[in-house]
Amino acid sequence: MRKRIALPGLLTIFFTAAALAQMGGGKPSPAASASCDLGGGKTIKTAYSSPRMRGRKIYGDLVPFGEVWRTGANEATTFVTSADVVVGGKTVPAGSYTIFTVPTADKWTLIINKKTGEWGIPYKYESDELARVDMKVSKLPSAVENFTISYDKSGNGCTLRVDWETTRASVDISPK
Repeated sequence: MRKRIALPGLLTIFFTAAALAQMGGGKPSPAASASCDLGGGKTIKTAYSSPRMRGRKIYGDLVPFGEVWRTGANEATTFVTSADVVVGGKTVPAGSYTIFTVPTADKWTLIINKKTGEWGIPYKYESDELARVDMKVSKLPSAVENFTISYDKSGNGCTLRVDWETTRASVDISPK
């Protein structure tokens, strides 16, 4: 016996799927990426999941102060550099890494970790850390709904920026 699906049912399924695809596949924290071109074929690429504020208090609540955070959502955030770079004064050899942060109200710490492929938290990778560097923290003029990692070209390098809620954390990166 053949079952038939009514046309209105098919249209509902089709339009729901199309709407979800336009909103990042229906994920509450869709995949995102950022990159920096250092020139001469040298690049930095970062892949992360971008959670939304959705009316929540972020720092000091959803993201606790003083604890290691995966710096995004879902899988841990990746940091891939095709050349040796200097991040906040620390040398980072070309390669693939995972980045985490420790946010506080007035200072953040960026953790560059050699272990890759982990989910994100709980953080149990201290023995795999390559470096911990201080990040500058500033207030944004208005709230940022979508967690965002970006790079701004600065001098011969780039500034890595992490923006969410009304906070920006940043660190300078230059070729070695």
